[in-house]
Amino acid sequence: MTDPVMDAASQVAADELRSFIERYERLEAERKDIADQQKEVMAEAKGRGYDTKAIRKIISIRKRDKDDLANEEAVLDTYLAALGML
Repeated sequence: MTDPVMDAASQVAADELRSFIERYERLEAERKDIADQQKEVMAEAKGRGYDTKAIRKIISIRKRDKDDLANEEAVLDTYLAALGML
């Protein structure tokens, strides 16, 4: 015979597991929708003559900490100067 308490616990665990999986799947779908929207924005910008590579670089820079970015730029300038490229 099966133990009703164990069966109930197994069902609760299965329901909880199913809930986690379904939530994750919904988030994946939302992420795909957002990625599609981002592609549309870039396509629109490109269609209006903007350089999407430059836009992506600006977005990347805006995400970074200002102090880290300033430090990286200072090091880059030092290296460029050392190579006679400035």
